[in-house]
Amino acid sequence: MPALLPPPRTGPARLLDLEHLIRVEDGQRLHALLWRPGPGWRMASSAVLGGGLAERAWVLNAQVAHGYRRTDPDRHLAGLARAAGARGPGVGLMTAADVSAHGRAGDGGVEAVVTAGISVRGWAAVPEEGATGAAPPGTINIVAALPVALSDAALVNAVMTATEAKVQALLDAGLDCSGTPTDAVCVAARTPRDGADAHAFAGPRSAWGARLARAVHRAVGASLPALS
Repeated sequence: MPALLPPPRTGPARLLDLEHLIRVEDGQRLHALLWRPGPGWRMASSAVLGGGLAERAWVLNAQVAHGYRRTDPDRHLAGLARAAGARGPGVGLMTAADVSAHGRAGDGGVEAVVTAGISVRGWAAVPEEGATGAAPPGTINIVAALPVALSDAALVNAVMTATEAKVQALLDAGLDCSGTPTDAVCVAARTPRDGADAHAFAGPRSAWGARLARAVHRAVGASLPALS
């Protein structure tokens, strides 16, 4: 699974400094985005690989083919990350959307990158029972980073804030939905230093939560494909 990297970028440094990877898999040319911030980051995520709340060293958002059939997506993502040179524990998300067409936004030091495929979308609360078994690849993936330390509760709160901002962006775009059935999110914050306080709140009316909400809202809007 060879990975090709673009020429070095110029310009101001970004918190979410992404590497664009390209591979050929099952006869298809597929893209992935890799963020390697290194040590000193805690992440809260719903991702199939590295989900939960823990210190993580990288985040991979990988495109897979439509009709993805593998039943071991965690192993698949881990293998892609290793092939790209990522080391240590990380977070792996996947989607059938073209991740090279991502949306990016920042606000007051917070940055967000979103990939979106919305062909299968709807409301979270529906009358039917949920299906059992493995879900297909998520189609709206949010990766956000805050340059400050957050408490455990604030990290969870940040995931809620990012999700609320996503839904707001979908409604603002005229979409009658709250998302897709398999959306995923990853919020990263700095690991608290010894003796230093972590921010206790990340709701949309807190200082850092408000910045997160605005960044995610704009990134989701920028990522949405044009609708006919």
